[in-house]
Amino acid sequence: MAHIEDLDFIGIPSQDAERARDFYRDVLGMRPDEHAQYEQWAGKTCFGVWEPEKNGMPFIPQKGNPIPLRADDVAAMRAELEAKGVQFFGPTNDTGVCHMAFFEDPDGNQLMLHRRYAPYTS
Repeated sequence: MAHIEDLDFIGIPSQDAERARDFYRDVLGMRPDEHAQYEQWAGKTCFGVWEPEKNGMPFIPQKGNPIPLRADDVAAMRAELEAKGVQFFGPTNDTGVCHMAFFEDPDGNQLMLHRRYAPYTS
């Protein structure tokens, strides 16, 4: 039986691909892909910026399920992003097992800084 092998990339809808690319690379610090103009990497995950309207689809920002971006230190990363003008929704949440801080990219796609600090239990 055929099966899903992996996640190839996350598509990030935008109305201005260059602005989005600059945000993901210059503000968030994602690694540019050496082979693709609008792709950048967070660890092993590719973030591919695309413009739905250029493909005959409506632009709809991703909301309601923020993309979690693992940060080594949520508080420090949040401070760095706020210094660059990123606006966060409310305070950083401490759930008892992780820290989460919510924000949006310039197109309104929701993102989250995330760090689990409690060990997984069996």
